[in-house]
Amino acid sequence: MFVWLLILFVTIPLIELALLLRVAQAIELGPTIALVLITGILGAALARREGFRTWARVQADLSAGRMPTSEIVDALLILVAGVVLITPGLITDLIGFALLVPPIRGAFKRKMAEHFKSRIVTIHPGTQTDHGFVDVEVNDARDATSESRLP
Repeated sequence: MFVWLLILFVTIPLIELALLLRVAQAIELGPTIALVLITGILGAALARREGFRTWARVQADLSAGRMPTSEIVDALLILVAGVVLITPGLITDLIGFALLVPPIRGAFKRKMAEHFKSRIVTIHPGTQTDHGFVDVEVNDARDATSESRLP
């Protein structure tokens, strides 16, 4: 975990700084600063728009009695995109803009789901656990359809 935090908070900003300095040498300081400001403003506007669209889908799912799990993950990824877009840097801007594109965000969500599914340990009902307990699942058959709807 420490290595990932080191990469996130030290290495990436240093790479971003080096890249911005290279760009400033190539196109001068003024256009480089304008590029950073424009990508930040454009990114914030796009994140806001995508956020409102996602919020509308969350509301529609809740109104229909469905749990908006996919939309909540979308909202989290859009928030991350907005944060990295207002952070000065070209690599973070590229990542942020990519997360605002729904097909790319969908592919990222699928990869995240695969990652988390591979790390989840499932104990099936009636199997012996390491602690000597038997894990059971109780199903209430009185109202099986109420589980898919919100009250």
